[in-house]
Amino acid sequence: MLVLAVFFSVSCSSSRIMQRIRSGEVRMDISVPDEKPLDDGMENEVSIDSIRSDLSDGPIIMNAIRDSETGEMVATDIINASTVVARFRNVAERAGYVTISFDVTVPSEMSSSDWQLKLYPFMRIQEDSVALEPLYITGQWYRKEQLRGYERYREFLSSIISDTTDLVRIGQLEIFLQRHYPETYAMKNDSTLIPDPVARNVFGVTQADALRHYSRHLRIRVNEWRKSRTGIMYSRYVKDPIATEGIRLDTVLTASDGDFIYRYTHTFRSRPGLKKVMVNLKGEIYEAGECLQSLPLSDDLTFYISSLSTLADYTPKYRMVVLERNVYDNTKALIDFAKDSHVIDTSLADNASELSRIVRCIGDVVSRQEYVLDSLIVKASCSPEGTFAHNSRLAAARSESIRNYIWEYIPEEWRDSVRTSHMPENWEQLRILVANDTLLEQDARNKIMNLTEDLSRPDDVERKLSSMAEYRYLREKVYPQLRSVSFDFHLHRAGMQKDTVHTTELDTVYMAGLEALRNLDYKMAVEKLRPYRDYNSALAYMSADYNHSALDVLAGLDDKDAKVCYMKAIILSRLGAEDEAMKYYRLSLAYDPYLEYRANLDPELSGLVNKSINN
Repeated sequence: MLVLAVFFSVSCSSSRIMQRIRSGEVRMDISVPDEKPLDDGMENEVSIDSIRSDLSDGPIIMNAIRDSETGEMVATDIINASTVVARFRNVAERAGYVTISFDVTVPSEMSSSDWQLKLYPFMRIQEDSVALEPLYITGQWYRKEQLRGYERYREFLSSIISDTTDLVRIGQLEIFLQRHYPETYAMKNDSTLIPDPVARNVFGVTQADALRHYSRHLRIRVNEWRKSRTGIMYSRYVKDPIATEGIRLDTVLTASDGDFIYRYTHTFRSRPGLKKVMVNLKGEIYEAGECLQSLPLSDDLTFYISSLSTLADYTPKYRMVVLERNVYDNTKALIDFAKDSHVIDTSLADNASELSRIVRCIGDVVSRQEYVLDSLIVKASCSPEGTFAHNSRLAAARSESIRNYIWEYIPEEWRDSVRTSHMPENWEQLRILVANDTLLEQDARNKIMNLTEDLSRPDDVERKLSSMAEYRYLREKVYPQLRSVSFDFHLHRAGMQKDTVHTTELDTVYMAGLEALRNLDYKMAVEKLRPYRDYNSALAYMSADYNHSALDVLAGLDDKDAKVCYMKAIILSRLGAEDEAMKYYRLSLAYDPYLEYRANLDPELSGLVNKSINN
């Protein structure tokens, strides 16, 4: 009767607690931690015990948390401390990362020995919901049942026969072999009597039949059946596996006379434009491996994020530009012609693509209304084959052909500015190509360069080249590159009277650096802003944690600028020069008192200021 009374008492008590949980009277919560240190004399009111599984393949349950900087699991005590239940906190982004901390509080009424609480914190960051590592709070009896499930599963696994000799009546098989196959039986004690290849063939069909005859067929079938049910039996015995990965904490409570409080710290990569994140907590109560009750959401925590990039000066930066009235541009095309012909054939070589490119180039120039065409010089050149006089006439004819081809793509008002010129033989280009040709021997290159130094009699030079062993290579590989057409555009800026004008234009490189700073891409910001050595370049260095480089830039700036002094204070604080940091911090306040409020957002200074006040 006493046992029955105790059972009903416990049952009614659990029922009342569950009803209070469902009504919201008893609920888990999260809060911003109190920054004041805990009283050293405060005693722990929750007793924690770490349980190590005896299973060789089982998990290890630790009363520990993961250090946010080293990633190591470190021991922790869960204490019942009074907390200031704040719903928001200012946190700082540094080097592209943000660290938030909050306390998870579970009232003692939820700490039943039969229960496991699975708590799932999550973070709402801009449009996304990001799940954080869960917390498991496990009752002592619940954990014992989990471990008992593993033990029962291990007992099942041990019932599966792994030694195949247990599946054969060995004694009777040995008698059979001793009588009928003495050579094979002799290998039992000395395998050297018969070589391996022979031994593998000794049995033959008869011995294999003997092996099957003396096998324990029923035991084999039962053993195979057990093997096939390992997954089923695992699910039956281990109803709630102990998680070992992807969780922040799985702790076993051995007493329930105090609230459970856990300091949760999470570091994440910040995002451009991120101003705040919301943290919330949901959970479930499990009993005997089944979800007993879903817990309502806790109240939101809000973390307002401050970034050093908000200190940037986003004033547009301009650079001085000198504009020349006259503008020159040119391009070249390799147009192939039939021998001794000036007729354009688009089917030859790459003529079609080259001519299309030239037409596009002309279109680009025509579309730029700020320019007026003074002249377009079309100049064709030939290779040294044939006489100089013949090549001169041929080059002039080819220039005319090209001009006629592009005529329809030139605006009517510009056509009078299109002129032709020609270069009979392009010896200058020949010398450049030969000097850089790696297929020609050095001696051959030297000889060609010597022959082409004096071009007063070009036909004689050509005859001497034709006598060289390398002449065929020159004709097939080098000469075709000399038959080119150049297009020289001479323009001036419309409406501009002076030869030069000094003006300003937006410095796109600098503004790209500021945009990278705004987007928290500090590596790119440093790359773009480094050459300027100004306030923003120092801020880029500081944001990327290049503190000495930032301090070097700031040393060349005006100490009467409030933000310059403020940034120096932050950097000096990082470098451990606290007295110097405080000097520059006070100096910044003298120039701009508002920075006192900003200091609350920057941990380098807020901690320093609090330390100064306490001292």
